[in-house]
Amino acid sequence: MSTILECSGLTKKYGSRTALNHVDLKLESGRIIGLLGPNGSGKSTLIKLINSLLSPTEGSLRVNGHEPGLETKKIVSYLPERSYLDENQKVSTYLSYFKDFYEDFDTARALDMLRRLNIDPALRIKTLSKGTQEKVQLILVMSRRAQLYCLDEPIAGVDPAARDYILATIINNYSEDASILISTHLIADVENILDEVVFIRDGQICMQAQVDEIRIKQGQSIDSLFREVFKC
Repeated sequence: MSTILECSGLTKKYGSRTALNHVDLKLESGRIIGLLGPNGSGKSTLIKLINSLLSPTEGSLRVNGHEPGLETKKIVSYLPERSYLDENQKVSTYLSYFKDFYEDFDTARALDMLRRLNIDPALRIKTLSKGTQEKVQLILVMSRRAQLYCLDEPIAGVDPAARDYILATIINNYSEDASILISTHLIADVENILDEVVFIRDGQICMQAQVDEIRIKQGQSIDSLFREVFKC
């Protein structure tokens, strides 16, 4: 396996508040990784730094050996916590946008997923339920042949049935050579698909471990360990 993401002394400050504090982190390719922590722990800040939406205050971050920028945008597919879809546009319009912006976007793959969900590409975003809009946005992200997928709270705010579909879409629609970084605080819902977990608290990594090792050595689920570590 190769290193897809490496952070060294990564720090991000907003004025006097430190969101990330000298984070050292290395992630390998071919893994589904849970970035787990309570709200305000620094998860979204790290994902935004990976996607060059923010710049580090100190330290370094490299994706496949490159600093975040034009080269990394070609290989990173990002699902933000909040929807960016214009409700007046049609689903098909976004298929065209993604095809134009990303060379690795697979239109046939996207259309197949939309068909399986009975989502008509001719529909406008505003006519879709919140859960269906979430699915459309995820389909757009997962239809890229990316090397790293960054999913920020992909199952927050949707019903259990939609969560099941979203998780199934994630595990069935990425290359074995790619990695998926899932930021969430809904541990019980995602732990069965994870290979590895990274616990983050107050802007610092407090644990990084393989899921199987935790279950064997700790004798408990990821959710139980999370509650123990963070006293939930």
